[in-house]
Amino acid sequence: MRNFIITLFLLLATSASAQCPLENKAFSSGEYLSYNLYFNWKFVWVKVGTASLSTVSTNYQGKSAYRTSLITRSNGKLDNVYAIRDTLTGYVTTSLSPLYFRKGAREGDRYTVDEVWYSYPNGKCKVKMHRKRHNNTHNRSEKTVNDCVYDMLNIFTRARSYSSSGWQKGHTIKFNVADGNGVTTGMLRYEGKETVKGENGVKYRCLKLTYSEWSSKKQKYKHYGSFFVTDDANHVPIRLDIVLNVGDAKAYVSSVKGLRNPITSVVK
Repeated sequence: MRNFIITLFLLLATSASAQCPLENKAFSSGEYLSYNLYFNWKFVWVKVGTASLSTVSTNYQGKSAYRTSLITRSNGKLDNVYAIRDTLTGYVTTSLSPLYFRKGAREGDRYTVDEVWYSYPNGKCKVKMHRKRHNNTHNRSEKTVNDCVYDMLNIFTRARSYSSSGWQKGHTIKFNVADGNGVTTGMLRYEGKETVKGENGVKYRCLKLTYSEWSSKKQKYKHYGSFFVTDDANHVPIRLDIVLNVGDAKAYVSSVKGLRNPITSVVK
């Protein structure tokens, strides 16, 4: 489920400063999105769980911040094959710079915890990373880079404020992605616009995006899925086509609450 989460939230562009401050134009405190998850079971799509994404105003180490929480839960139908119990939490400044990330995940018969701490010495980005594996072993590392670094949730809160104006089909963007195990390179590719219907019964004009991640073992990018986000100022993910280790999955938006901007992408 790892790449379902990370690719849910990508509309990224390059920035000059490692801390990458940016005006928030896309969301407000109190936004809440719900999803239904489906798995391809013997050529039939079966509902296997739910996901929810919420954002609230809070404080982090005494400073104003946003906290985003993502919770995914599979039901009994998928639990027999590949149980999913993910809880992710990410903090960003009010100018959308990453501060902290945590993911506690049961995926199959394994439970792991990833953590990433961010600081910005001398205009660079320093990340401290920690992974607790299912066998209770630990991996700790640090890395300082000149460019911005993101994670599965913090990238979402920042990236939604970018505009895709001027993108042509085939446009690609590369960026640094951190988890508890290190920093790697992700790549987003724009595939054009499509109309997609959510499980709330609404049709939306969407941007189609695909996500790949660099595999050092295979020395090439590995495809993880296709994603459809609203073609308006909110950039809400409406549908996700996900490649899992055990097969193909889809997620459809089921409810949308507390959006900051008008939904101008609705197709009548």
